[in-house]
Amino acid sequence: MLTLLLGPMKSGKSMDLISYFAPFKYSLQPYAVFQNAKHVRDQEGIWTRNGIILEAKRVLTLAEALNQNYTAIGIEETHMFPESEVDIIAQLLKQGTKVIASGLDTDPWGELFGVIKRLLELGPKEVRYKRAVCDDCRCPDAIYTQVSHHGEPVGRDVPQSIPDDGTYTYKAVCRDCFVRK
Repeated sequence: MLTLLLGPMKSGKSMDLISYFAPFKYSLQPYAVFQNAKHVRDQEGIWTRNGIILEAKRVLTLAEALNQNYTAIGIEETHMFPESEVDIIAQLLKQGTKVIASGLDTDPWGELFGVIKRLLELGPKEVRYKRAVCDDCRCPDAIYTQVSHHGEPVGRDVPQSIPDDGTYTYKAVCRDCFVRK
């Protein structure tokens, strides 16, 4: 079973992932939560903006999950993984592992990330699309994550994998406030 938690930043995707996996630490079911090692915003684990934390393994690939007998795995910041990881997720699903993946659905130009597109092609059982409050007009209908550099929305001349290291700024925006470059 595949569940996708998608939407812009600040939409509660991490909170949903945490609420799914929090009870597992009291169960006997084997599980793991993974986060891309390239993600540098959070120290250790998955942090919500409300201060709730869930332990997560930082990895560059999900391959280690294939050799385990996990009942369920969680994947945070799924959009940061390469498209090739979808092959591993497909194998996990064939093994009967529940996969709950959260991440941004669209890139800085408003287009689906390749990895997200491929996950949607797997036919998830559930897709929870989250919305946020627009950081510009404050309407509760933000569907994009606007990425800016020196106050200007980024164009296609920036790398596909934009670092989350303070060089760029990120905000949730609605359709009306989104600037497509």
